[in-house]
Amino acid sequence: MATKQNPKADTGWGVMPYLLWLLALPLAACSGPDRIVTGSVIPDDYRQRHPVVLAEAPQTLDIFVSGANGGGSLDLRSYADVRSFAGRYKARGHGQITILFPRGTEDDAAVRAALPSIRRALVEGGARGSINVGDYRITDPALAAPVRLSFVGLKAAVASQCGQWPSDLASGSTMQGWENKPYWNFGCATQTTLTAQVDDPRDLVGPRTETPSDVQLRTRAIEAMRNGKDPSTAWSLMNTTIGNVGGGN
Repeated sequence: MATKQNPKADTGWGVMPYLLWLLALPLAACSGPDRIVTGSVIPDDYRQRHPVVLAEAPQTLDIFVSGANGGGSLDLRSYADVRSFAGRYKARGHGQITILFPRGTEDDAAVRAALPSIRRALVEGGARGSINVGDYRITDPALAAPVRLSFVGLKAAVASQCGQWPSDLASGSTMQGWENKPYWNFGCATQTTLTAQVDDPRDLVGPRTETPSDVQLRTRAIEAMRNGKDPSTAWSLMNTTIGNVGGGN
């Protein structure tokens, strides 16, 4: 007697190829390229989060010229500032120097009369090359408007922008505040202040070339050692009465 087969009995074997195919998917992914996308790792060192870079950028100087200074001539401080500005241009600048005079002041002619004095200060400071003279429109004539000098040169700057807070410092709802790591903005102001104070941006990249040694001082030290004397410098101290200022004993 023939036995009738139940078609539902082969159901498990029918889905087996699909199960094997699903199990093989992770193994197939391992054989191909890495598909995992990782997020950026925030460095803990503030010098890596806010690095100092060197770039060609405009360098500016604002000076205030008054008609009361004798027909728009520069005062002593402004004259010295322009000379120092010319020295920076000679050391690290290139191209032309731009001078922009304010337009719309109470006495534009008196302010523009300072141009010969500015040119003379630039020449004394060592600046050579062409000068581009122009003007800019001011918005409020009642406010003092400066004469703006600028040139393009090598400048140090911080690559990132300060004042960014991508996460909350007091993250009570997450574990991020428990990581004991510096916050993102930490060190940005210090790096920015460093770039503003450095005289030559190239000093941040490497040291300067050593100057020749003092032959006279070296010879004196060698001669003292030959005679059995101490080659170090003898410093003399003088007592002062500065402690007695204000009635001190």
